[in-house]
Amino acid sequence: MNITFKLAFGVVLFTVLSACAEKTRSVALTPSTADQSCLTAVAQKTGNSHVSLLSSEFSEAGTLVTVAVGPDAAPWQCIAYRDGATDGIVSLTNEGSL
Repeated sequence: MNITFKLAFGVVLFTVLSACAEKTRSVALTPSTADQSCLTAVAQKTGNSHVSLLSSEFSEAGTLVTVAVGPDAAPWQCIAYRDGATDGIVSLTNEGSL
């Protein structure tokens, strides 16, 4: 890669990441209560206990959690609420192409 392309790519990447700065997105070493609720709910829904946290986005309405499932780390999404309830558990893989 030439230097101009690398620099342009870096500027674009920085711009995209800067635009997301207002959202609270984190992957903590220790999952929060909301994260743990979704990890448990996704494991139950998929029947696969091999789950790990990919990302977590907090909002007042609920925490949007992305979970990796199984050895292939298939992405799943879940919404966790303050009372510990979960909802919206869905696979993020493109099942139409399977």
